[in-house]
Amino acid sequence: MFDFHLHSKVSFDSVCEPKDIVIAAERAGIKELCFTDHYDFNDDPTKQHDIFSLADYSAAYDALSSESVKIRRGVELGLTPWNHAEAEALLASRDFDFIIGSVHFAGGTDPYYPEYWQGKSAEEAFEKYLLQTLECVKTHKSYDVLGHLNYVCKSAHNPTHAPLCYGDYREICDGIMKAVAESGKGMEINTSGVDRVGDFLPSRDFIKRFRELGGEIITVGSDSHDGSRVGQYIDGALEIAKDIFGYVCTFEGRKPIYHKL
Repeated sequence: MFDFHLHSKVSFDSVCEPKDIVIAAERAGIKELCFTDHYDFNDDPTKQHDIFSLADYSAAYDALSSESVKIRRGVELGLTPWNHAEAEALLASRDFDFIIGSVHFAGGTDPYYPEYWQGKSAEEAFEKYLLQTLECVKTHKSYDVLGHLNYVCKSAHNPTHAPLCYGDYREICDGIMKAVAESGKGMEINTSGVDRVGDFLPSRDFIKRFRELGGEIITVGSDSHDGSRVGQYIDGALEIAKDIFGYVCTFEGRKPIYHKL
């Protein structure tokens, strides 16, 4: 079992010690994990960016080990239309195993917060986020896998309290997934939406369509920010990967490793 989306105290939004994540992974039967702490940029360059210190990152992970869990070191890079040079600078600063490219901002606001939803219908909010994602994946190359494609629907302030439906935004979603596939990048099945909106992020129909559009790389991750969610619902995500791809990927040195399921 694998979990390739995990956060510790290196991320601005976690206080969990890295060793506690590893202990939780050992207990959950995880064989390989990757720490992917937030290195996030607001799409408004004048606003606050939530990035970590490389010194803190190295201190947290370089000496971390486990007898039963293979530990990889990555980052969740916040993609915006303007931060290409900043992304390249980060990736040149040290060797990472894996880069999740995620979109957390549209119009200067994160959908996690209520401000994003003010003055918008759910449809407008979803479309704004998806169009931002489309712009980012068309131009960014500094990532390996697109994280939680429909992150926008996970917010507690999503008035539908339901997953984003692929059929309602087919053209935009196809554009996103086609751009990802044609760039040789992958998609993530993120399990953090299961107990929030009742489905994976994104759901099976997205993953099936990604495969149809030529996608070849698929990973799974819990998006845990503490020990309690490590490995959560990963079995279900692996079943989707097995049914559609027949394998799941992990990464070492930015190169995919294919594990038959």
